[in-house]
Amino acid sequence: MSNITLVEENPLSLAEVKEKLADIKKRDKELEARALKVEGYVHKFAQEKKTKDLAEKIRKLEVSRLKERNIKKIIDIMPQDIDSLKSLFVGENLTLKQEDLQKIISVIHDN
Repeated sequence: MSNITLVEENPLSLAEVKEKLADIKKRDKELEARALKVEGYVHKFAQEKKTKDLAEKIRKLEVSRLKERNIKKIIDIMPQDIDSLKSLFVGENLTLKQEDLQKIISVIHDN
């Protein structure tokens, strides 16, 4: 087994994973077993909306303590109310003000 060195770690939304898998499929002509399972999952659950625009709109809200991985999670789940949005951060050390939560929900509804 080869020794792999992790150079950089970036969170990806499901739509971005779908794009990366398409690039790998073009390059390698065929996906391996794990990648095929991921591809099936992504095709089933990935949102087809403009995720880059939505991520940018959420970043422009300038909500303090909101990290990139949180933004990607919001984009993947697309919560429709504040309670659903709060449930995304249950395992995180993150508390957001009520007005920040409302801003995020309004951006999601406008998209």
